[in-house]
Amino acid sequence: MFWYEDEVKRLEQEHLKLPYQPKTAFYGSSTITLWDSLYDDFKDFSPVNLGFGGSTLSACAWYFDRVFAQFEEINSVIIYAGDNDLSNNRHPEEIYLFLFQLFENIQRRFGVIDCTYISIKPSPQRWYLNDQVKYTNKIIEKEISQRSNQLHFIDIYNLYLDENHRPNASFYQSDGLHFNKLGHDLLKDKLVGHLSTLVLQ
Repeated sequence: MFWYEDEVKRLEQEHLKLPYQPKTAFYGSSTITLWDSLYDDFKDFSPVNLGFGGSTLSACAWYFDRVFAQFEEINSVIIYAGDNDLSNNRHPEEIYLFLFQLFENIQRRFGVIDCTYISIKPSPQRWYLNDQVKYTNKIIEKEISQRSNQLHFIDIYNLYLDENHRPNASFYQSDGLHFNKLGHDLLKDKLVGHLSTLVLQ
């Protein structure tokens, strides 16, 4: 895990950049890290971007205590990670276990708060993993549906497919892996609606 050290040190200082106490933490891999407009897109929810590039769900669970040590008032955590685990030859069941370990870490630190997992996206670059992506999403969604009302699953998979049920390249950067602005805008619309619902509960 040592290759994440510089990124984690950066996140340990993120609170110093903010003029407020964050309420909504965005945590995970480069889908979060590279979201340049995140602070503006979610300004009504007092966000903090705690993504670190290339991270896996196992790394998110491992570094959770360090990354979140400076935050006291978090009441919602949005998580995107998992496709890097698959590309590192982790099995879907392992990813499932890492996620629920992360949920336990969150509840130990903050109590029973809202935790939202965003499904693994399809991507042109990793289309060879598509069957594993779909299976991972399926077993995570099933388990979350049987758990506490504070655990949520946001399914974005179909949003990023074209009419041929392949990844729609218009939502991705030229690497075929990371979202471009259109891709992030689509995810923003989905999440703003979800977060607004949580606030009203």
